[in-house]
Amino acid sequence: MSDKVRPSKLKFKGEKVKKKRKREDGGEGRSTSKRKLDDKDPETWVLPESVNELRGPTFIVHPSDPSPISVNYNSTTNRLALQSLDKDKAEDGEALNVLERTPTDVSQVWVITRIAGSITINLRTGTGEGKFLSCDTHGLVSADRDARGPQEEWTPVVLPDGMVAFMNVYEKYLGVDEVAGGVLQLRGDSEEVGFAERFWVKIQYKYKKEANEEEKKRKDGQTAPPTINETSTNSIHQAWGAGRSVVSSADKTELKRARKEGRLAEAMLDRRAKLKSDRFC
Repeated sequence: MSDKVRPSKLKFKGEKVKKKRKREDGGEGRSTSKRKLDDKDPETWVLPESVNELRGPTFIVHPSDPSPISVNYNSTTNRLALQSLDKDKAEDGEALNVLERTPTDVSQVWVITRIAGSITINLRTGTGEGKFLSCDTHGLVSADRDARGPQEEWTPVVLPDGMVAFMNVYEKYLGVDEVAGGVLQLRGDSEEVGFAERFWVKIQYKYKKEANEEEKKRKDGQTAPPTINETSTNSIHQAWGAGRSVVSSADKTELKRARKEGRLAEAMLDRRAKLKSDRFC
């Protein structure tokens, strides 16, 4: 089933955002490091540490040489574009480190969405009508689909160095390829993850925090596994080995003890009955 997604307004670092003031606790309170994290601008662009944190507005950069490039969408031509980030400079005029780069235009932003409980994601353009990044069976990558389907699904892999690889439904990887004339384009037919298939991905801090809070709630909500009476459960619901009940070692010990006590009680009753019979003879 396909569904259409409305474009949403995106915000960038530097825009004025109304912040809610939080009342500080006067007691033992939080640690200084915790407060620093909470005070971070929610629009700050940060690197994800896990696949679960990949959500919301996303900035995708490839560390090409001599200049890193960003994965863009041109809403005028409805085509993908790889843009050099050489023009981005720091305040002192020096070129920014690739990890210091942040999007300066909405065309550089993608929106990651996912189905709950699924490891796959969708990458939707942050501008225009919201087109999905897709890859066909030949490895051709485009962004002209209004609805999501199998070809619009990507499985992200966070690599040990913090970079991210994207695998499509055909189990091939997204990569940067150089074609005739030195032009760079995206392809989706790489068998392995090499330099061309590794991307730096940045997300906004508020979404990273949201993912971590959800994970914490999930872990805190876990309860100990219920204790099951294997003897009664197996007898009522299932039996293996031609009707032979399978029970735990503890239950076996308990059953042996019960049988032994039962035999002793039966022997005592037999003895009493015999004594009583002898008395009347």
